[in-house]
Amino acid sequence: MILTALVASPFLLGVLAWVLPGRTARRVVFMAAGLVQAVLAAHVILNPPAPEWGGALGADALGQIFLGIVTLLFALGAVYTFGYMGLHRHPRRRYYVPTMLFFLGSMTLAVLSRHLGLFWVALEATTLSSATLIFFDRSERSLEAAWKYLILCSVGIALALAGTFFLALAIPPGAEGSLQLDHLMAVAPQMAPGWVKTAFLFLLVGYGTKMGLAPMHTWLPDAHSEAPSPVSALLSGALLNCAFLGILRAFQVTNAAGLGDFARRPLLVLGFVSMATAAAFLIRQPDYKRLLAYSSVEHMGILAVGMGLGGGPAAYGALLHALNHSLAKALLFFTAGAVFLLYHSKAVAGVSGLARRAPFVAVLFTAGFLSITGTPPFGLFVSEFTILLAALAGGHTWLSALYLLLLAVAFTAMGVAFLGMIFGEPSEPPAQEVKGWHAVLVLAPPAVLAAASLVLGLYLPERLTVLLKSAALLLGGQG
Repeated sequence: MILTALVASPFLLGVLAWVLPGRTARRVVFMAAGLVQAVLAAHVILNPPAPEWGGALGADALGQIFLGIVTLLFALGAVYTFGYMGLHRHPRRRYYVPTMLFFLGSMTLAVLSRHLGLFWVALEATTLSSATLIFFDRSERSLEAAWKYLILCSVGIALALAGTFFLALAIPPGAEGSLQLDHLMAVAPQMAPGWVKTAFLFLLVGYGTKMGLAPMHTWLPDAHSEAPSPVSALLSGALLNCAFLGILRAFQVTNAAGLGDFARRPLLVLGFVSMATAAAFLIRQPDYKRLLAYSSVEHMGILAVGMGLGGGPAAYGALLHALNHSLAKALLFFTAGAVFLLYHSKAVAGVSGLARRAPFVAVLFTAGFLSITGTPPFGLFVSEFTILLAALAGGHTWLSALYLLLLAVAFTAMGVAFLGMIFGEPSEPPAQEVKGWHAVLVLAPPAVLAAASLVLGLYLPERLTVLLKSAALLLGGQG
């Protein structure tokens, strides 16, 4: 029952944190939840257990990859939170810890779900649990961001629900009407093609809204820029992957029905639209947290392109990119929180001379910039290059050229902003010093992520490579 324990523990500890009156007690519960999640998740990844809940809960290779990402980012985010909130001047919110734990539980349920109806419930729960976290600052802008997030993601999740219903309608007469993934894969060749195509399009648009694919992305820049930095890191590094997993599950069924080519075309279209939209909004973007948010739109587009190209190398590259993006983006959002604590400004123009004011923060910010833009030897270079090679091997010369062009535009736009912030003339003295043990808690998590991103660019552990290849095989990537 380890999978049940993994899903239930964040919710149970969240309830405990809700009823505890003291801040210190809630902090202890928060750290305990991160430790329990790490131990259980490591056991599941190293020793995959048998499915539970009648097969509705399981840990295949895809689930293991995304479970690892969620667990790592939450554990580092828990450490970061204590330092960040210790230096943050806003009033404390009693609901922060329990809501974060409910958010963790919802994402864990999503990545372990092997029933498409249960997955839908889990992803809807992530929306409800994270909306209050976006409204943490209680400002007009954060309220607007939270409502936009709720409304647009609710529309998206409603479309995904319709897609789930259409998939159920596609099940052949006389077969068991189950939405369990194994059952759907078994009966997929006999499914009604029209209903399968309709279901995939609805699921792609529905979960694509939550994933941040353009043009359904408009909630993402507001939400990620207004949420506290540890929440932004989880939204971008973990939650978007959960929505991507929903699209991958839909693709598994569609591909098993013999309609993989049909599914790849809209993935390619939305992928390149997302990359182009992000590139346009990255140019002269005045808010550095919104800059990071639009970068997330770009990288979600790269994931869609990778899946749309088809074949084993492209699917492998997309999954590796999901991992590398999570590390790099969490690194940047954590470091952006330190920059905000120093300057009390989210404006690119309000931050200058970071290298002189806070050299270690500047080193982390530089590492994050180099990592997220796919600069060698960081991990994103490997995954972006893998996808490029897959495109060239498939004869997609013009798509490869467009892919490189959009990557170059994003690199240039982000470089202009980052270089000015880091190496420009020093601005007025920072509004606040980041020092003491709080500084250690704020800077240690992004340092760990920077090291991990660099290591994955130089060396891929054999166990991780095997896991990524196994996941690519689940997506029909034999070639």
